[in-house]
Amino acid sequence: MPHSMTAFARKILQPDWGSATWEIRSVNHRFLETGFRLPEATRDMEMALRDLIRKKLSRGKLDISLQLTLSDAEGAIDIDLDLAKKTIDAAARVADLLPQSTPLSPLEILRWPGVLKETETDMETVKKDLLALFEATLDQLVEGREREGEKLKAIIIDKLDAIGVQVSAVRKLLPQLIDAQRNKIVARLEEVTQDLDNDRLEQELTYIAQRADVAEELDRLDTHVSEIRHTLDQPEPMGRRLDFLLQELNREANTLASKSLAVDTSQSAVELKVLIEQIREQIQNLE
Repeated sequence: MPHSMTAFARKILQPDWGSATWEIRSVNHRFLETGFRLPEATRDMEMALRDLIRKKLSRGKLDISLQLTLSDAEGAIDIDLDLAKKTIDAAARVADLLPQSTPLSPLEILRWPGVLKETETDMETVKKDLLALFEATLDQLVEGREREGEKLKAIIIDKLDAIGVQVSAVRKLLPQLIDAQRNKIVARLEEVTQDLDNDRLEQELTYIAQRADVAEELDRLDTHVSEIRHTLDQPEPMGRRLDFLLQELNREANTLASKSLAVDTSQSAVELKVLIEQIREQIQNLE
């Protein structure tokens, strides 16, 4: 199944600790290239994120961003009332021993070590949630690439069908084109001389016919088209293999054009090259 390299995915999470939004944009590229825009507190996640990507994708340029907002609980102040009461009781007992001592103020109680506690967000929990959300976003991206790949496959199949029509048309014309070329050459030679060496003439005509015969090129075109269809049904990445097969198709189309004997075959060769280029434009987006 072909996968496009062009897709977009976005996932949002709003747990107790705040909110997070992952966005992944993917475009075509010869290799797998990733770019991250992460908050400073999550920079150490990058290696784990890359590992997840490599397990699911093999090609494409990915632009990945994370928007992270931690809840107001981060940095909030909590009071250990038990410790505060114990501190006050202890201060009161000491004050009984010192009749002239001044009472403790609330601020002095709050300054006692441990009375004030700053609530901190558990970043390990946050990162665990972020990693799970990223994997879900990545799965969404893969699904989008699969859907786009199916559309590209349908377009490519249509172009392959059109190539088959052109190959069949040339194949049907080939016998009469070769006969017409043979008769044309014989007529020209008869104008030059009446004393023809039949054996020599036959050899020359055979040579010309062989040069003009494009049956092998047509067979190879059919073979390459069949291989492309087969490749499109495979589960693994196929972009590079399809690119190679397109080069071979183009080679045969060029040979067909160089051996063309008539306007019809020349037009078919041109149409083949147009169709091949249209397929090439599509497979540039396949993984």
